[in-house]
Amino acid sequence: MTQPRDPGTIRHLVVVGHPRIDSFNHAIARAYREEVEAQHQQVEIDDLYARNFDPLLRRDELPVPGFKPRPDVAGSLAQIEGADMIVLIYPIWFGMPPAIIKGYVDRVLGADYSPEELKADLPNPVLRGKRLTIFSTSAATRPWLEERGQWLALKQAFDTYLTDAFGLRDCHHVHFDAIVPGLDARFVAEHLEVVRQTARERATVVRYGDLPPRLLRRPDF
Repeated sequence: MTQPRDPGTIRHLVVVGHPRIDSFNHAIARAYREEVEAQHQQVEIDDLYARNFDPLLRRDELPVPGFKPRPDVAGSLAQIEGADMIVLIYPIWFGMPPAIIKGYVDRVLGADYSPEELKADLPNPVLRGKRLTIFSTSAATRPWLEERGQWLALKQAFDTYLTDAFGLRDCHHVHFDAIVPGLDARFVAEHLEVVRQTARERATVVRYGDLPPRLLRRPDF
């Protein structure tokens, strides 16, 4: 039987891709952090907009022999290397994650990872075995997104594809729809309780390993 890990050594990297600090996306990050820290695990928040992260993949960042990451990417890779759980928090704009999140995938998650390695099903050595949690939001309702095929496309591109391509251990995605200005305080509180419940579950999974489905809340997907 696998022994539980010391919670004090478990680290979560929370990557936020929303420009407004007063947004619901940032409220998700704060709630997740508070709950995970209550489980005595460590959390580091990477606010991409706050540090002016450049989403553009430059020519010298393409995977070639002798690849050397730029300083900002090297710092992000160090964060990932020390993390057990990677958490992405972003809004859906025009049916897609914001450019800053796609740029994080291109420049950081895909750093020095070639198409040849992808085709050969070789896992990304930096990401292999790590767990991924995604919190996304949209102003549109989920049925509206589903009717237009955007929901399935997002799931395949950012959940299934990233998990399989990079060799991640698993992915858990929670989506909040109808997130618009002037949300009712009770509505916000209910959603943030879902975030806290998810944080507790993910913290438990990292500490104890895979748990039977009956011990976990039904996932969104």
